[in-house]
Amino acid sequence: MRGDLRDHWKWTRGVLAMALVLIAPLAAGAESGERAQPAQSYQTAQARVNRTGGSAIVGGTVVPFKEVTYSAQVPGEVVFIAGEEGHRAKAGEVLLRIDDSDAQARRRAAVSQLYQAQAALRNAYMQYGRELYSPRINSITGMPGMGVPALFDQFFTRGFSSAMGQSSPALERQADLFAQGAGVDQAASAVAQAQANIEAIDAQLADFQAVASFDGVIMRKHVEVGDTVQPGMPLIDYAYVDFLRIEADVPVRLAAGISEGQLVPARLDSGAGPVQARVAQIYPLADPARHTVKVKFDLPRGTPAGPGMYAEVTVPDASVPVQTEVAVPQDALVWRGSLPSVFVLDGGRPSLRVVRIGYPLGDGMVSVVSGLSGGETVIVSPPAGLVSGQ
Repeated sequence: MRGDLRDHWKWTRGVLAMALVLIAPLAAGAESGERAQPAQSYQTAQARVNRTGGSAIVGGTVVPFKEVTYSAQVPGEVVFIAGEEGHRAKAGEVLLRIDDSDAQARRRAAVSQLYQAQAALRNAYMQYGRELYSPRINSITGMPGMGVPALFDQFFTRGFSSAMGQSSPALERQADLFAQGAGVDQAASAVAQAQANIEAIDAQLADFQAVASFDGVIMRKHVEVGDTVQPGMPLIDYAYVDFLRIEADVPVRLAAGISEGQLVPARLDSGAGPVQARVAQIYPLADPARHTVKVKFDLPRGTPAGPGMYAEVTVPDASVPVQTEVAVPQDALVWRGSLPSVFVLDGGRPSLRVVRIGYPLGDGMVSVVSGLSGGETVIVSPPAGLVSGQ
């Protein structure tokens, strides 16, 4: 009997051991399966810390890199305008022309005077050459009949007069040559005067038209074709807009903290994100009434902006203490009732935290006043059914 009990006990122990052998791998597999189950993948971002303060925002206006206003230099009627506002022109293109009929007529008259003066100059050169190679004092003129009386005078009368000291043929020839030379100088002076008159009229003709001095765009027309203008009246505003600038009146206390070439953040009214503007020019004179200094900031090429737009520039301000603020993506916010929250990955599991938000920062970010300390990993666009701790 005792042997049967002993055999039964051995059989029971064997069954239990076999059961444990079969159950243990299953339990271990289940436990390892729970541990090895990968956490659900989320789109995440890190709550970044921004340093604010120590700066001030100054309002300004977007202006062209270069702008000129063409004004009337002469009176007259406008007969030509290159195009409407926005018309692009190349350097040397005529933008506007005033009727110059009277000046053109005076130029033709001046050209005619130049031709006359040039003809007189050629004649003067001819007379000078004649006097040089065929002196008038040696010419035989006078009575007809083979010129016998003149020939007698040439050889006898002038010879006796010169011998007695009453005349000097050499001096007379020199005087005649000098007179012809003076005639050449006078004729050359008349030519120069005629050319100067033409140049003066050409300078006046240049005032009858406005020519683009650089590639640019017509910004504004102050007159139309057919208008009569007087000297000093504005005609066209013309600008180079491939590069743009921000012009701002910066308080004197802030202007002391910036320097040429420095990069500062800027925000445009066009809705584009913040850009880095470079300090291009700081005016040396402050406005005595407003106590501000005019500063120009260069915008990056291709910035979506236009002249006249409102812009804001952030400049350093040593009088404002530096503060830190936490920022998270706008898509990370979850609204449960009227309270904003974010899911933070804590140990691989999402944890819901109630936060207090501030104001948008651009680039899809929003400031967080409280609830986060910065550096946490937040879930962006969390699923609708996500529960804290799962």
